[in-house]
Amino acid sequence: MSHVVVQVPGLPADIEVRRSTRRRRSVTAYREGGQTIVVVPHRMARSDIAPIVFELLGRLEARERKSRPSDAQLLARAAVLNKKYLDGTAVPASVRWVTNQNRRWGSCTPLDRTIRLSHRMQGMPDYVVDYVLVHELVHLLVEGHGPDFEALMERYDRLTQARSFLSGVDFATHHGLVADADRADDVDGPEQADEGTPRDDDEGSDTSDAETDTLVLNPPAPPTRSTTPTPNSRMRRMRARQKDTLW
Repeated sequence: MSHVVVQVPGLPADIEVRRSTRRRRSVTAYREGGQTIVVVPHRMARSDIAPIVFELLGRLEARERKSRPSDAQLLARAAVLNKKYLDGTAVPASVRWVTNQNRRWGSCTPLDRTIRLSHRMQGMPDYVVDYVLVHELVHLLVEGHGPDFEALMERYDRLTQARSFLSGVDFATHHGLVADADRADDVDGPEQADEGTPRDDDEGSDTSDAETDTLVLNPPAPPTRSTTPTPNSRMRRMRARQKDTLW
């Protein structure tokens, strides 16, 4: 086993710190299933972990705020998708991010024409977010997931690709345990890794396939060259001059 979980006092309950035998000089943080996973070198002192964790959390949150579309931008995007795929027939009253959908990618209420997307989708490719938006827009027109629903969904040109992406997230997060099929007016899915494609700094990867923030600890200084010639270097130059003279 390449990593073990370590308890660090003072950290929020949704942060899990793992010591990794593969890491020597860097600390990585990423999102996984509603938690933040921080991977630290195996020999890092416990007292040094908390300050670095808070620094990486700040980086993750700053990047998420930068990459996350606003609710107004989601509504504008839904209008574009409605016109492109549904002939302008599905007009939502509002589209917004919510943080209380841990087993749904999205949901809608046809009565008041509101659409909600899970914050766990933030950072996913645009075509996947578009797929969930189209899914909920179709539910403004069709109840359930029967033939009429699928006929409208098939208009979305990246349908198979988006569903495959979410199935992959499903598998990676739950080791192949797939949640029940779509129910009523939502796009169901299991807990999901939100952030990043971690890369280990020493011996392969000890993190999941998601974006990460990595902090390098005490990076090694670049090697310096000696300006004093060694006996071997002098001999090589002498032989080179002899060769130039002979040829």
